[in-house]
Amino acid sequence: MKILTIIIRTAIGLLLLSVAIGYFLKLTPEPVTNGNFKAFEIGFVSSEYLIPIVKFVTLLCGLAFVFDRYITIASLLILPFTINALFLDYYLTPQALPVSIFVFLGNFFIIYLHRKNYKKLFKVK
Repeated sequence: MKILTIIIRTAIGLLLLSVAIGYFLKLTPEPVTNGNFKAFEIGFVSSEYLIPIVKFVTLLCGLAFVFDRYITIASLLILPFTINALFLDYYLTPQALPVSIFVFLGNFFIIYLHRKNYKKLFKVK
């Protein structure tokens, strides 16, 4: 189980790092979009501040996953992004769905492994 955890955590971390570094260093070309996804992308890009924040959080979480530090908070921070990517890919870009499913389920696996760390968050006072 420990080896599986390391493999999943590292794979997710490297994937998150590659996405963030690719954005900041302009290593990946802009994908050609059309239809509903084009409308979604125009709205997302026009906010100007949202994409850099998302990519910065992705970078931080990728580093946390790769170096096995602050995993408890990193898995919670990246969870809304993985849920959004999962639904975005399901409805608008189904060809990218397998990667989103892997990241989403892998993140839930890591959350499950660290579930004892979250008990204090849900403690009723």
